[in-house]
Amino acid sequence: MVIDLFQYMGIYTCDQDVSNIYKMHLSCSTLKGNNINGEIPEEFGNLSNLNSLDLENNHLTGRIPSSFGNLKKLQALTLSQNNLNGAIPESLTGLSNLISIQLDSNNLSGQIPARLFQIPKYNFTGNHLNCDKNLPHPCESRSNDSGASKKPTIGIIVGIFGVLLLFGVFLFFWCKAKHKGYRREVFVDAAGEVDRRIVFGQLKRYSWRELELATDNFSENNVLGQGGFGKVYRGVLANKKRVAVKRLTDFKKPGGEASFEREVELITVAVHRNLLRLIGFCTTSTERLLVYPFMQNSSVASRLREIKPGEPVLDWAMRKRIALGAARGLEYLHEHCNPKIIHRDVKVDNVLLDDDFEPVVGGFGLAKLVDVRKTNVTTQIRGTMGHIAPESFNGKSSERTDIFGYGIMLLELVTGQRAIDYARKNAYLLDLVRKSETVKRLDAIIDPNLNRSYNFQEVEIMIQIAWLCTQQLPEARPAMSEVVCMLEGEGLAERWEEWQHVEVTHRQEYERLQRGFDWEIDSVNNQEAIEL
Repeated sequence: MVIDLFQYMGIYTCDQDVSNIYKMHLSCSTLKGNNINGEIPEEFGNLSNLNSLDLENNHLTGRIPSSFGNLKKLQALTLSQNNLNGAIPESLTGLSNLISIQLDSNNLSGQIPARLFQIPKYNFTGNHLNCDKNLPHPCESRSNDSGASKKPTIGIIVGIFGVLLLFGVFLFFWCKAKHKGYRREVFVDAAGEVDRRIVFGQLKRYSWRELELATDNFSENNVLGQGGFGKVYRGVLANKKRVAVKRLTDFKKPGGEASFEREVELITVAVHRNLLRLIGFCTTSTERLLVYPFMQNSSVASRLREIKPGEPVLDWAMRKRIALGAARGLEYLHEHCNPKIIHRDVKVDNVLLDDDFEPVVGGFGLAKLVDVRKTNVTTQIRGTMGHIAPESFNGKSSERTDIFGYGIMLLELVTGQRAIDYARKNAYLLDLVRKSETVKRLDAIIDPNLNRSYNFQEVEIMIQIAWLCTQQLPEARPAMSEVVCMLEGEGLAERWEEWQHVEVTHRQEYERLQRGFDWEIDSVNNQEAIEL
């Protein structure tokens, strides 16, 4: 691993003595997004001249080396979006020159050294650390410019240089285009475009013509899926970047405009490796479009039930990874966002798989921002039949409603079947699995596409977690942070033993409730999200 990292840096070759590496005067190292895996070597602490280290968006595991405390000249440390675990080393508090530390979206846990909260720019979100809006320290610094103010003169010089550089680049391409007679297509927005004053942050604004060309005039051949407010299209931009374009054709209908604004607003709150990232938008007087990264491996639902020739089946290891990744994304929405976010439509159709088969939770069209200081419930019934929690029919929904839908999603991962299908004898998947468990025939409902290549004990564990998540009483369901712990092997035995004592009563009440809702739904097509 040590040699691999230094080869990425370009400072080591096979004929060099490793001991000489640490004598080099390396001051800056950026290895962002290089798919590096393994543990960070302790030997990094020997790079005494290092003032900036960026290992963001890789696959690094293990602990943060305590030897980082030897990097006395370090000013910026970025380890975001990896799989690092354990506690943050106390030795980092000795880095007196540190002005930026970014450790978000990992699996870190335990106490954050108090000294690190004094750093001008820090981010510890997306972990299991002792920081939160309700604790003495927030997980992310807020508009702290004290670090930048230390060097105002340098900032001014850099700013002037940047402006001159941009002007030089513009002049170069303008002269080049004029000399060669080069003509590029000019994208012009449709007349009457509305410049909405939503806070879009760093999102790119696309023109209507640009997205029209990217999707081949929104061809039906490019349709990836359809939801309650429109269709999602496959697209290729002029720079060859592949995207998914969500066209809200019914945005003028009740709830349509709110759905558009909601998805945009959520992006300013929720940023996590297991949550779908919005990259752009387009608004005209008659259209609202959202642009997302294209997910090469489609949705989990399609990989479970619409396997194309030549496509690999989702094996058991991948299904466990999907369960854990989706749980971490929902945990972030529920427990680390301020205000917190209720997804309200958790299902395998809304979990996508990126190029590395990393699960990404999407489908935020029905999501709701909840200010816990005012209320933690919403009174409207929203979701997909078969995933809607019992209390929703009484007008009460909260983050525990998401946990119910997540429990059904776990059963979908185990069985490969839909949450509701009237072609089955037991239309509701929850009832089907419960009956199979009662007669000790769980093996009969496990997805046959797995070809018995799974650990039966692990299957039982996932089903047990599903039972805990789908209890009738919302307060009896575990929080998503507890679900994450149980998936990682902690705390399930105690919760399971407690659950077994009250299961008989809850099951009887649930069956009575289900008989009260005899829905006539066409099971041939996938059930769309509804608003009642």
